[in-house]
Amino acid sequence: MRVWIVFVLCLAGHAMAAPVSYIVCVCVCVCVGANPVQIEVGEFDEAIEVVEDVAAENPCLNHHCKKGKVCEVDESNTPMCVCQDPSTCPAAEGEFEHVCGTDNKTYDSSCHFFATKCTLEGTKKGHKLHLDYIGPCKFIEPCMDTELNEFPLRMRDWLKNVLVTLYERDEDNNLLTEKQKLRVKKIYENEKRLQAGEHSLDLLAHDFEKNYNMYIFPVHWQFGQLDQHPVDGYLTHTELSPLRAPLIPMEHCTTRFFEQCDADSDKYIALEEWAACFGIKEQDVDKDLII
Repeated sequence: MRVWIVFVLCLAGHAMAAPVSYIVCVCVCVCVGANPVQIEVGEFDEAIEVVEDVAAENPCLNHHCKKGKVCEVDESNTPMCVCQDPSTCPAAEGEFEHVCGTDNKTYDSSCHFFATKCTLEGTKKGHKLHLDYIGPCKFIEPCMDTELNEFPLRMRDWLKNVLVTLYERDEDNNLLTEKQKLRVKKIYENEKRLQAGEHSLDLLAHDFEKNYNMYIFPVHWQFGQLDQHPVDGYLTHTELSPLRAPLIPMEHCTTRFFEQCDADSDKYIALEEWAACFGIKEQDVDKDLII
């Protein structure tokens, strides 16, 4: 989820049960995954200096670059993506725009971070550098085993309530497809559904056991939302960023949870691994549910 720069840290702990918060975060989180703050400075400057008809033919206008890169044309007027100079990124307006990298360094904004990461491409440092979380770097408390077991309880309930809220507010099919709506409708109309709110861990665990089928689709849906660059049935660290980056400052078990999801430690989380992390049974894993 995309205007990323107004980061709203609304996924705190038990607050994950509040679906309204997610709607704000969708606008925020989705930004990480789709060129959030990349400003095509070269394109805008070039358009100013040429006549309108020529500007319309600028090969960069329809040439998209990944985060941290901007489009420029070479001598033969062929578009190419080059690393953005971090100094060309807009100045941060406040701490809410700051992000923390896995190098434990605070960057002024995600634009500054991705531009810096681009300049390190091909190096060991660049390969290891990822966006860790939203906000200035700070001390994150260690995640205890008992706390790690609690994390998916809240997360599952939160995902279910997110979908219910999207269903209630989706009048123009911009949030959910018709196929998704039909699946969520069954959850929405189920009188046994645990209503959104702050619930004890015992109640959340009991509800998952009692109403297990209600949680299958929400878990699959979130995987499908993240598996975008490219759509290949695996989640990379970068694809996880829209979800984990806003969560970490509020949920200190986030990093350990997703690391544990990568059961074979290959740096990719497959759908089967993702489902297992949330307690979905192997026989209920269905690739058709993430479409």
